[in-house]
Amino acid sequence: MVSIVVREFPVPAFAALHAHGLSPVLARVLAARGIGGPAELDTALARVTPFTCLKNSQRIAQLLADAIAAQKKLLIVADYDADGATACAVALRALRQFGAVVDYLVPNRFEYGYGLTPEIVELAANCASRPDILITVDNGIASVEGVAAAKALGMDVYITDHHLPGAHLPEAAVIVNPNQPGCDFPDKQLAGVGVIFYVMLALRAELRNRGQFAADDKEPNLANLLDLVALGTVADVVRLNGVNQILVQQGLRRIRKGQCCPGIRALCQVAKRDLSRVTTYELGFMLAPRLNAAGRLEDMSQGIECLMVADESTAMQLAVQLDELNQQRREIEIGMRAEALSKLADIDLQQLAAAPPGDDQPMNYSLCLYHPDWHQGVIGLIASRLKDQLHRPVLVFARGNTGDIKGSGRSIPGFNLRDALDLVAKRHPGLLTKFGGHAMAAGLTLAEQNFELFRAGFEQVAQDWLTPADLERVIETDGELKPEEMTLALAHDLAQHAWGQGFSEPSFNGCFQVESQRVVGEKHSKLKLRKPGVRQTHDAMLFFHADALPPIIQTVYRLQVNEYNGETRLQLLLAHWYEVASELTESLSVHN
Repeated sequence: MVSIVVREFPVPAFAALHAHGLSPVLARVLAARGIGGPAELDTALARVTPFTCLKNSQRIAQLLADAIAAQKKLLIVADYDADGATACAVALRALRQFGAVVDYLVPNRFEYGYGLTPEIVELAANCASRPDILITVDNGIASVEGVAAAKALGMDVYITDHHLPGAHLPEAAVIVNPNQPGCDFPDKQLAGVGVIFYVMLALRAELRNRGQFAADDKEPNLANLLDLVALGTVADVVRLNGVNQILVQQGLRRIRKGQCCPGIRALCQVAKRDLSRVTTYELGFMLAPRLNAAGRLEDMSQGIECLMVADESTAMQLAVQLDELNQQRREIEIGMRAEALSKLADIDLQQLAAAPPGDDQPMNYSLCLYHPDWHQGVIGLIASRLKDQLHRPVLVFARGNTGDIKGSGRSIPGFNLRDALDLVAKRHPGLLTKFGGHAMAAGLTLAEQNFELFRAGFEQVAQDWLTPADLERVIETDGELKPEEMTLALAHDLAQHAWGQGFSEPSFNGCFQVESQRVVGEKHSKLKLRKPGVRQTHDAMLFFHADALPPIIQTVYRLQVNEYNGETRLQLLLAHWYEVASELTESLSVHN
């Protein structure tokens, strides 16, 4: 069941924003998202939280400065997603500008799995140029064994990460993570790329204090890295408030001005997006999937190289390869999703058990699916799609390399997935080989023969923590728009802001008559909609729906600037719809 709820907003904040010159719609949208006044709209870099508030940032800066002075060999160990790729590129670019001897290593997810494992440490130790120091980006906080292995081989480890820590921290030389115990940094939602950007800010300050930047030696401008920071932050779906909002806004401005790396420019081109009009949508749904495709299907080094190259033609070649990988990923995902949906025929997800699950009751507060032929690199996407469709925690598993299975999960508000896995591990010692992640996304490994035991244990936690009401999807909107408010100008105004997790893109609800409908791309609907009693019609798109719509529908939609054949028009993007009651349909028909 789906409930549509209109967001409330504080009237004083609305009044202050409206008095500042914002339209009534934009003022109420921002007020509903916690913006209390005009001052909070300032996204100048000067407003970011100082790096001195991030625990150990100054300590790691001192260690890195010493390493650069001694010309020690540094090796970045990156994660294989877009956050990890951008974090790696930020570290490489900044450190090389600072004079460091640095290279990188990104694990192949199919051979080595996630994080700084002992196997990755051994691989690093056997590099042609054996590193003195390993620096993790977007991973490492759970790498207790990997850090121990590195120390045994005489390599120091500097951890930069943002994932939630486990019960024991690795014995690294230094750890920078806003979520580690004792860190008072207020913006806990920094992405991995945000953490390493802060570390580079601290390092630059340390090098400045040591006199490295003489009068004739220009100090590196780290703002040039904000295009990468914005891309990685949006791609990792962290909350876009506080520091993240500023970093993303600043990065978007640079991208729109063409002040971005050749790789981002090339990715926009292969995605057929206008660089000057890039929004968080393009970053999250156009560029990030192409980067992630490398890590999902092959090797994320392709994505990192695309972000690192200075040559435009080479960047385009790499972007084309990433685009082709993304097409392959889509085909694999379509097949896996169809198989996953077919498995749901045996699971009654609508029947909510009032008592704890037993042999005669369906497990329906959560969903765990496994198929030995599914692709490891795509299971997270399938979990995300099913979570959106079914509105419950979902874990999808594929076969690993050594008799185990690997799972990737996505969760719903109010259910901390990482903590849920921790509770399963405590209730069933030895069941999980490893696990980690966030409240909303996590991964785990277990023996194949233990899948059913895990599914039952996870379902028990879900039933302990969730209620039937939690499993009802709630769509929040910003209310109805008056006919005169549905303008291209408003769509342009909305597109200038950085919307994302925790700062959701505005959506509106309203009743429309379906004037016309035609199928495009074999599975999407191109519509003409009209508010009852109003002459003006609006273009609209309803994706993944080709069946005929009823004459009058209630919708949830977003405003979109649509450019086609040199013409710019307002378009409604439908996110949800249902048929209006027949008696209301008859009433509206008589009225018209």
